[in-house]
Amino acid sequence: MTYFHYQNDELYAEDVSLTEIAKQYGTPCYVYSKKMLLDNLKNFNLAFETVPHRICYAVKANSNLAILNLFASMQSGFDIVSLGELERVIAARGDPKKIVFSGVGKKSHEIIRALDVGIHCFNVESEAELLRLNTIAKEKNKIAPIALRINPNIDAGTHPYIATGLHENKFGIAYHDALNLITMIQSLDHLKLIGIGNHIGSQLTELSPFSDAIDRLLELVDQLLNKDISLQHVNIGGGLGVQYRNEKPPSIQHYASALIAKLVNYPLEIILEPGRALVANAGVLLTRVEYLKPTAHKNFAIVDAAMNDLLRPALYNAWHDISPVQIQKNISKKLYDIVGPVCESADFLGKDRELALKTCDLLAIQSAGAYGFSMSSHYNSRPRAAEVMVDKNKTHLIRERETIQDLFRGEMIL
Repeated sequence: MTYFHYQNDELYAEDVSLTEIAKQYGTPCYVYSKKMLLDNLKNFNLAFETVPHRICYAVKANSNLAILNLFASMQSGFDIVSLGELERVIAARGDPKKIVFSGVGKKSHEIIRALDVGIHCFNVESEAELLRLNTIAKEKNKIAPIALRINPNIDAGTHPYIATGLHENKFGIAYHDALNLITMIQSLDHLKLIGIGNHIGSQLTELSPFSDAIDRLLELVDQLLNKDISLQHVNIGGGLGVQYRNEKPPSIQHYASALIAKLVNYPLEIILEPGRALVANAGVLLTRVEYLKPTAHKNFAIVDAAMNDLLRPALYNAWHDISPVQIQKNISKKLYDIVGPVCESADFLGKDRELALKTCDLLAIQSAGAYGFSMSSHYNSRPRAAEVMVDKNKTHLIRERETIQDLFRGEMIL
């Protein structure tokens, strides 16, 4: 099935017209395909079905409760990086025993809550974190299950802001420090080492960085086995890229085959932390043209979505395909910069896009399901967008549009 497709020159999400969604819920509005979300998760599980594995969805990509609940209903695990994400997973009826807790700055109260609910493990990123975990676990008379996140110093070949596996990045434990820390762990009575892993970056479009990172991990695993130190799992992180424009990322099947070939002879469960690959192309940002502004140098289409709704173009200079919801056949195409109303020159959703447009037309910003709403803000005192899930020919509001009053709830005048 084509999840977002044209029917009689009108763009649909599954079996629902985006024009009708805009009429019912307004714009800007995030729209997700339930079937695509489910199919993406199923495809990951099918690709790794020949080996013991656990899919832990990276909540930071899109943390809406309905999406988390959908994945939980499919027995997904979750990769979290904050107490807020932990509580979201619990509220969405996710199983705490399938949660891995990543991130370099876990606060004490976050660790306490995670221990109390019995998460699967903490992905530990520093010696200081090891010591804090051991102290807290001792105070609570618990054993904290941990995995070491290794920084293999491998260039993932991605945008520098989303590269996480180089020495210059804040993430993970330096490869050459790992064995000494593992020796330390053996002397800490309230920690149990159950895994080892890495995550080298996001939006990777080549297999070689994944392969090189796993080779580094397995070098350590072999050394641990020689020391009679056994593990339960190896965590190979996430980062598989998606197609935004002309990228050609490996398919889930090719990705799985390459990694399984290296890991199949090890008696370890494989943990994966996909985020973008599950949700990015399952969502669009629906927006309406407010003004057309031709100038001597540029044609601007000013829309009602902005950088506070979708930050990726401003932050990463990221490309998102932009599609008309209704194809205009009687208007000539022009090159437009698609810009929002925020008072920043960085407030653009796309530049130099060839489109036939008139005022009040609807546009769909494609591949917006990941790091769209989850990175949105109230900048310029703009309420955040509504979110809608499409299920065949039905729509479900999964987040109400914020009101102006929501913006200053909790603020006080002295």
